[in-house]
Amino acid sequence: MGVRLGILSTAAINDLILPAAQAAGIPVVAVASRDAARAEMYAAAHGITRGHGSYQALLDDPEVDLVYISAPNSQHVEWTLRAIAAGKHVLVEKPFTRSVEEARAAAAAAEAAGVLLSEAFMWRHHPQTRALVNLVRDGVIGRVQLVRASFAFELEGLRGADDTRFDPALDGGSLMDVGCYCLSAIRLIAGEPERVHAERRVGRSGVDLTLAATLRMPGDVIGQFDCGFATPHRDELEVVGSEGSLYVDDPWHARKPGIEVRAADGARSVVEIPTEDSYRLQLENMAAAIAGTEPLRVDTADLLCQARALEAVHRAAVEGATVVPPPVG
Repeated sequence: MGVRLGILSTAAINDLILPAAQAAGIPVVAVASRDAARAEMYAAAHGITRGHGSYQALLDDPEVDLVYISAPNSQHVEWTLRAIAAGKHVLVEKPFTRSVEEARAAAAAAEAAGVLLSEAFMWRHHPQTRALVNLVRDGVIGRVQLVRASFAFELEGLRGADDTRFDPALDGGSLMDVGCYCLSAIRLIAGEPERVHAERRVGRSGVDLTLAATLRMPGDVIGQFDCGFATPHRDELEVVGSEGSLYVDDPWHARKPGIEVRAADGARSVVEIPTEDSYRLQLENMAAAIAGTEPLRVDTADLLCQARALEAVHRAAVEGATVVPPPVG
């Protein structure tokens, strides 16, 4: 019997997960909401077998093997731990947490329960990302010196005050919503940060509308990123080496994939990348890992290091000080 998926919450991101699950051949057998009528209506509208009127009811469902948690950021840790306690594998929407202690507790709980836990950075599953890593490892641009990333768009004034991304109690803010992608990329290419400095601009609700950070990485590599809700749309990733650079115009969603190779002599070429559904690839990887046929692409070690980096950047921005991230061990 294959993996059966249950979705915890009726968030808008589910609109990308549901068709991806269908394409991957993974049945979505249940969905949960805090409102029973909403859960039943949602299930009926999306062809899902059962709608549960509480999150715990979904975790108690014996036909659910894997739980996808798309609830607000502040609820990710609580419901991940509850899902693990119920013996479920967990794919939790990013960001999982910016607390090293919370991440360490979840990783330990998953290991003790014998279940898999993965943070849903779908971009890490796209062939564009794998190609980028391979180009770096093959030395196409020489020794890496700088990794630069951005993810920002206009949200301020376009959404009402009830948007969860503006709510500090729900772990809102641009760092948690989109800056986490930039951190994921810098870490993937350059390792784990040794020192962090960050600045932020805070909006009326108290969350960061714009944030920029500089990170000292191993091997004398510098990482830089900015994120925000109050600028024109920008999403890019650049890896600069001693002999050239790699530029990705659409690194996170890869709607028009491709990697531009910029040689030191000014020559430019494009590595063509096939269009793929990152969400489908993410679910396929999770199902294969559960079956024991391939490793998780984003495992608990990565989840823990991501939390470490987020914690350091957040502290640096709030305190206006350079922060040395804590050990993860």
